[in-house]
Amino acid sequence: MKNKVAEANIYMIISKTFSGLNMNGLKYLLPLWISPLTGVTFRCVFGAVAFWIIGMFMKPETSTRKEKLTLFMLGALCIYGFMFFYLIGLSKTTPISSSIFSSLQPIWVFILSVLFFKEKLSWMKVIGIGVGFGGALLCILTQKSDDLASDAFTGNMFCLLSSIAYAVYLIASNRVLKNVGEMTMLRYTFTGAAFSSILVTFFTGFDAPMFEMSFHWKPFAVLMFVLIFPTVISYLLIPVGLKYLKTTLVALYGYLILIVATITSLIIGQDRFSWPQLIAILLICSSVYFVEIAEKKEKA
Repeated sequence: MKNKVAEANIYMIISKTFSGLNMNGLKYLLPLWISPLTGVTFRCVFGAVAFWIIGMFMKPETSTRKEKLTLFMLGALCIYGFMFFYLIGLSKTTPISSSIFSSLQPIWVFILSVLFFKEKLSWMKVIGIGVGFGGALLCILTQKSDDLASDAFTGNMFCLLSSIAYAVYLIASNRVLKNVGEMTMLRYTFTGAAFSSILVTFFTGFDAPMFEMSFHWKPFAVLMFVLIFPTVISYLLIPVGLKYLKTTLVALYGYLILIVATITSLIIGQDRFSWPQLIAILLICSSVYFVEIAEKKEKA
């Protein structure tokens, strides 16, 4: 069991590191080499095909037609909605700002649980939520548009919406689909997301300049990295962490996305250091800590 726990910790580190680098990779591609909506289509379709192929070599999992349809709808609405808002937002703001709003997902999960599932509310949780919103508001109001962020306010708002969409997906998948296997979930949610992305592309058109001009190896290599590592491998590793690690620890690993995206962005010049941004990061990290510790005390 100890080996499984150690293995799960390693998998979570790898998964969240890829997720952090995903922001930098997408920021490089959007919108110069590929449009946001076409980028969503690439990720959803590639993920769906990959998970169906991988599933062919794994132990069959049982599920009902109703469960499969529910998964399909979850993917078509929540997974696609998450990537839709996320890629549009990232194309207009910076990776650090987008990762700040991604870190709010545990807060949204708790708020939605309070509103719809009568989750207990405590003063520590209220403080955590207030601090988190303070950090998000600080980021939204202080970041200005510049050469690195074409429309910072709009981009940050889209990133905020993406974190809400993913929180809805997490709640639904956790509460409604507990008896469904991980590979079944990945197969049908990404199939639903692929369906939505192809439908939207039919009306908006395919827009990927990188395939319309002479071959450039760098954008192609970055695109393949985004499709293979953050889109496929990262999603495959997460269930291992959920199986052998405490939920609180899994949630805290989400901070790695923020740390990796911040360090990488500053090193390669995709963002500039600013005190308001640093304060926003500290506030949101503190808010998630307050909420997670409060939940841990209640369970104890």
